[in-house]
Amino acid sequence: MTAAAPEVVPGRLSTLDRWLPLWIGLAMVGGVLLGQFVPALGDLLESMEIGGISIPIALGLLVMMYPVLAKVRYDKVAAVTGDKKLLASSLVLNWLVGPAVMFALAWIFLPDLPAYRTGLIIVGLARCIAMVVIWNDLACGDREAAAVLVAINSVFQVVAFSLLGWFYLTVLPGWLGLDTQGLDASIGTIALNVLIFLGIPLAAGFASRAIGERAKGRDWYEERFLPRIGPWALYGLLFTIVLLFALQGEQVVAHPWDVARIALPLLAYFGIMWGVGMITGRALGLGYARTTTLAFTAAGNNFELAIAVAIGTFGATSGEALAGVVGPLIEVPVLVALVYVSLWLRPRLFPADAMVTLSPSRT
Repeated sequence: MTAAAPEVVPGRLSTLDRWLPLWIGLAMVGGVLLGQFVPALGDLLESMEIGGISIPIALGLLVMMYPVLAKVRYDKVAAVTGDKKLLASSLVLNWLVGPAVMFALAWIFLPDLPAYRTGLIIVGLARCIAMVVIWNDLACGDREAAAVLVAINSVFQVVAFSLLGWFYLTVLPGWLGLDTQGLDASIGTIALNVLIFLGIPLAAGFASRAIGERAKGRDWYEERFLPRIGPWALYGLLFTIVLLFALQGEQVVAHPWDVARIALPLLAYFGIMWGVGMITGRALGLGYARTTTLAFTAAGNNFELAIAVAIGTFGATSGEALAGVVGPLIEVPVLVALVYVSLWLRPRLFPADAMVTLSPSRT
């Protein structure tokens, strides 16, 4: 199969993944209905909290993130970090441009809704480590480069997330003379949530690969083990969305216009970041595969982490959590559409790469 046949690309996905937008939509609707018909659910979840974090929701978040981090080839980090242009541009887009763009969009679109604005800023700080791998693969990006950038973002996020959260939620608004009401968040609380919801699955993913490959070999690990645990990322995501929308159902039904307003800056964000990534990669001469990887890793966000931090810091029924929940509902259809845009642009912007035949593993 060659890259000139985008119509067959979706066939590489399982039925579960191919209909991901539908499952997320059904989870959202199911959660809203559950909240309407089981009003005692909120009290039940509150009774199962430790340190302000609902245990069922926490388990859903951890289950969601572990399979993705178990797929990362941690031994390939050194090889891809040799591509200084890719690494430098990815770090700049992810940790300088992305948070700044989301901060600006949140204030432009939601100046009168501080809770939702804060939620979007948190989303902008949570860089890609999950579903971006799917979008990159569908668009025929560089799998190894994507895995390495995800691994680097995972590690860097543990160190940088809380500091950037403090800067964008407290320091920068003060410098610009903006209203900081509702934006103050404890650095310690954010750091603790990052370590729990990212550090634990990151350590588990690394340990799984190290132990699995040592005991059974890489072929067994990637061809037998990973396919078995892969669907659990989606199960965890859907489970979490059902619970969150059950808790947020009343707000969604009562304030549909607010949900629509949250969606607008997200739409702008995905388009801007993907476009900047494609332009940057082409200007640097990275080639189609790595340019596509750069674009999707810049556009994708770790909504799992954003939701976890919002819940732990502000509560499961907060506007900040609702903004995080709306994120994947917008990301999925937009980035799927951008997959096809990428494939359409390949022969036009990268004619030399468009002539390259893909390996059988990509068919």
